[in-house]
Amino acid sequence: MASDMPTLTNRPSARALAATFTFTGTLHFVRPAMYEAIMPPYLPAHRELVYLSGAAEVAGAIAALFPRLHPFARWWLIATLVAVFPANVHMAINPDDIKGLPDVPQWALWLRLPIQVAFVAWVWHATRPAD
Repeated sequence: MASDMPTLTNRPSARALAATFTFTGTLHFVRPAMYEAIMPPYLPAHRELVYLSGAAEVAGAIAALFPRLHPFARWWLIATLVAVFPANVHMAINPDDIKGLPDVPQWALWLRLPIQVAFVAWVWHATRPAD
């Protein structure tokens, strides 16, 4: 019954997506303070939300490895990117309030915002239905 075994994607963009989100998701657990620092103050439970977003990224990364799960991975990762977007906006608007933020030019913080849109496009492309 080998046909019942899940098959890994042979799509390079999906594999790269999985590697990227595995790396970034894992960083949420390795260096949570870095992510907590950019959380908007109006959000509760910063540490818990950092861990939750890291777990969401890793779960989406795993799903991106399996073509059957690409529809789930697509919407899961896009929702995750939308959910973390306020932290990126907060960091761009309030760089002086972010403890431990390296000396990054403010234009670079603003550049992160359209890069998030590019990530959404990458997720969409990498998990699109096969032709």
